[in-house]
Amino acid sequence: MQKSTARGVLVQKYGGSSIATSEMMLQVADRIRDCRNDFPKIAVAVSAMGKTTDQLVSLANQVSDQPRGREMDLLLASGEQIAVSLLGLALQAKGVKAISLTAAQCGIQTDGVFNRAKVRSIDTRRLIRELETGHVVIVTGFQGITNIDEVTTLGRGGGDITGAALAAALEADVCEICTDVDGVFSADPSVVQNARLLKNLSYEEAVELASSGAKVLHPRAAEICMRHNIPIHVRSSSHRQEGTWIRGGTSAMEEAAVVGVSSDHGLIKVTLRSVPDKPGVAARIFRDLADADINVRLIIQNAGAQKQARITFILELEYLEGASDLFEKWRQDNITSDSIIERDVATISIVGSRLSSTPGLAARMFAVLHHHGINIDCISSSEMKISCVIAGNYLKQAVQIVHEEFFNSQKR
Repeated sequence: MQKSTARGVLVQKYGGSSIATSEMMLQVADRIRDCRNDFPKIAVAVSAMGKTTDQLVSLANQVSDQPRGREMDLLLASGEQIAVSLLGLALQAKGVKAISLTAAQCGIQTDGVFNRAKVRSIDTRRLIRELETGHVVIVTGFQGITNIDEVTTLGRGGGDITGAALAAALEADVCEICTDVDGVFSADPSVVQNARLLKNLSYEEAVELASSGAKVLHPRAAEICMRHNIPIHVRSSSHRQEGTWIRGGTSAMEEAAVVGVSSDHGLIKVTLRSVPDKPGVAARIFRDLADADINVRLIIQNAGAQKQARITFILELEYLEGASDLFEKWRQDNITSDSIIERDVATISIVGSRLSSTPGLAARMFAVLHHHGINIDCISSSEMKISCVIAGNYLKQAVQIVHEEFFNSQKR
């Protein structure tokens, strides 16, 4: 990304739930005005108000069986344009110099993948010029433009990515993710009443929590800030109290610790049967999935009899339609005899430092699930995460009991 020479820059991102009404929009404007006491230069990435994006998706489904691609991105991008203009008007009404810009106007260039684009670069010249003249710069989150002037969107949670990319390009002092909760918790506070607010996380811990289901921060946003060493402050949009700081080197050097329990639902489990057990077949399957831009969560291969195997993987439900076309193609090409699709599966994960190399942590997680009669379907582990696939109807209970085990048990 093109770097700026600006200093004393604060980048904030406000989600749709923080500006859902005109009253909340005015409160956010007050908050931004107050922040100017500490930061003379402020850039703000804004998502669409409230349920605007959902409403636009609903409208698209009323006129098309499969709304996607270019026209869908152009439609969804309109929600953020409304939001930035209203916030600009609110700030101006409070005596704050402000200007709203679309992603194209402030040079956010992406690749050409509609609906899930990635930011390639930001031309900061317009941003810096506006900041230097004293404007609060309000930028449409969630979107960008290609090198041939096509509007793209960054996928779910893309407003976080915009905020992180702006912070990196402007070499901001901090990237604030302002949301409707007080920060990142040890579990979803709507599920676990005594979930703890985490004061500090490492970038790596934040990425693992986000990628395994924690919705407060997009993992791609954390990765961008980690790459450019920009501190992230996840905090409430309704007050100025400290939230969760995410930066490098916050974990104890040798002490293993579970920092959070994350979960995700709305997943499907796919099992391909009678897959030829020979070199190149698995590569073909997952190359096809990658070419279709389908993200795979977990992979398990079991060797079978007569040189045949089973391959199981987890997908988000939104990818089922695209994957179904591949299932039929693989069957015709004798890659698999058939595919078994199981809906309403979920994942529960413990996240922290040096988990897989610390004896006993996985056993404790498995034991508490077993004690409560919750069957583990698949298991995945890494140095920082241990994940279990379970039936979706057990997820709430599983999160509560695993959190109790690691955060309130006397065995800690």
